[in-house]
Amino acid sequence: MPPPRTPGTALGPRLAELRGPEVQPKALDARALAALAANPGCRRRALLDGAGVNKTALASALGSPSAFGMSQFAFMRGNAFEARVKADGGAELLRLVHEKLDPSAEPPTEAATPDLAAIGPQGRAARTALALREASASGGWALLDHPMLVLDVAGSPAFLEPDAVVVHPDGSWTVVEIKSFPMLDGAADPAKVGAAARQSAVYVLALEEVASRLETPAEVRHRVLLVCPKDFTNLPTAAAVDVRKQRAVTRRQLARLTRVEEIADALPEGTCFAPDLPREQLTAAVEALPAAYAPECLAACELAFHCRGRSREEGAVTSLGRSLRAELGGLTTAEDVLAAAHGMAGDPEDPTVAALRRAADLRAEALSAAAARAEGARCH
Repeated sequence: MPPPRTPGTALGPRLAELRGPEVQPKALDARALAALAANPGCRRRALLDGAGVNKTALASALGSPSAFGMSQFAFMRGNAFEARVKADGGAELLRLVHEKLDPSAEPPTEAATPDLAAIGPQGRAARTALALREASASGGWALLDHPMLVLDVAGSPAFLEPDAVVVHPDGSWTVVEIKSFPMLDGAADPAKVGAAARQSAVYVLALEEVASRLETPAEVRHRVLLVCPKDFTNLPTAAAVDVRKQRAVTRRQLARLTRVEEIADALPEGTCFAPDLPREQLTAAVEALPAAYAPECLAACELAFHCRGRSREEGAVTSLGRSLRAELGGLTTAEDVLAAAHGMAGDPEDPTVAALRRAADLRAEALSAAAARAEGARCH
């Protein structure tokens, strides 16, 4: 990956113009970054996230308010659980790290908890890098609470804040992800664990960027610690989650993202996504960005309802799922599919077209047989 873009380059003012001169940028977090990496072909999301556009406000201004996000109750419950996990200097958290990931090391009877306060995200990221270097050299345990990491995303720096990073006595680093969903009898919802693994993989990649810049590169462990409430209590329990697969996929997908400045340069002059603009102007600005909608976007993007509506209006087969889109090859709209199925378009030698025509014939036969049975029953 190219090195992070430093603040003050030509791209910064351009992105400020896109989101609106008076609009503060919205930070790109690991959850959004994992969703972006899962859909690298969506230039719309790549630019809006890279420019720091608040997609929730934008969706409401477009008339398609988002239902995506965490409820206030869940947010408060998550914060309360995280505070419990990190109480007493993170003693319980460090015990879980030792038990699940590094039982052969000395027990963490004491650990350094460096102060990571600094001005601005750049300052916090620099302070985090310094604290990681010092902790790795100390030969003891260290707990970094909400460190700040930076990762280059399509030519724009994304500042990321994991729940915690633990430095082991051997100098290696572990990402800790704290979630409020329960582990029942030692197991949690696989879908939620998968989402947490993808999010943690983003942090692992960002930590690797930090480690690579040290004089003696540190090891970033690919097994992260997932901490959740035990059964139906508020007591913490944990499991080690191997994120090597998610890390590899995320790294590959991020490398495929078109750079933000290339997307911005293709937009009409004066394009702006400020949510206080007239709806017609906002709609035109959003539609100038190519999207890659799929049903999975409903669980990951604030603009999903808007993009779904446009996809359905255009008859795009992607609105039915990526797997079906892949099966249909060059047939990109429902109109194309129906024309091919009824022999009005398409190469009959194409296996996809042949399969569609066979399916149409079978459907016609089934409907004819059903009609005949209904007519027979009526006559009797």
